[in-house]
Amino acid sequence: MLAGLAAAALDAGVAIRRIEAEGFTAEEKADRSPVTKADREAETIICAHLARLAPGVPVVAEEAMAAGAQVEPGARFFLVDPLDGTREFLSGNGEYTVNIALVEDGRPVLGIVYAPALALLYAGRPGAAFRAIRAPGAPVDAQDWEPIGCRQVPQGPICVATSRSHGDPVTDAFVARHEVAEMIPAGSALKFGLLAEGKVDLYPRFGTVMEWDTAAGHALVNAAGGRVTRPDGSALTYGHKDAGFKVNGFLVWGAGRAPA
Repeated sequence: MLAGLAAAALDAGVAIRRIEAEGFTAEEKADRSPVTKADREAETIICAHLARLAPGVPVVAEEAMAAGAQVEPGARFFLVDPLDGTREFLSGNGEYTVNIALVEDGRPVLGIVYAPALALLYAGRPGAAFRAIRAPGAPVDAQDWEPIGCRQVPQGPICVATSRSHGDPVTDAFVARHEVAEMIPAGSALKFGLLAEGKVDLYPRFGTVMEWDTAAGHALVNAAGGRVTRPDGSALTYGHKDAGFKVNGFLVWGAGRAPA
């Protein structure tokens, strides 16, 4: 299943990179966030893969939901963000990702975070997380995926991943309460990947995001030995249709340290 999700992301990456090269215009959705042809084509490709891979399993995908789709997630469903970091895509800095997660009983159990412009693939399943270099459209070839893991959070100064495009005062204030050795800005779900491969210790976000923004990275970090919680330290769960699939902030920590 994890390899199948990776294949979906790699194929979506082909369409995204093609549209990026051809040129595109951005539109504005009802929530005033940007959307492009690349978002929509990538989502169509991913959903076709998922229909073949797991027939009948519901798919909660960003652009379909924005268009008014009504999906009952159930106990087992997929969360899809076909192009996370559209602002990074628009800027041309390459720090955007394709995010695909499988959720079971409210918990993300499989996650793919793929950065097509960087040819960087992250994958996580219970007990194992991986990193691989894969160009869009390349074979999955999971045999040579490199195992990765979160590092132990030190008692002294920590490294913090911060959002390149979505800073907020509450997050800044939380970071200011910690002794920080380095701040590393990054776009999209790449921040989850930085933590999963042991390059940073903390990724805080107090602004509201959507479940499809976080589920794949959450699965990846769990697989790598870290933890993802709500800001108050309680469990972050998924499938909350009545809440509009919103996530009201989260904390992502490396191994060994309780959220603070």
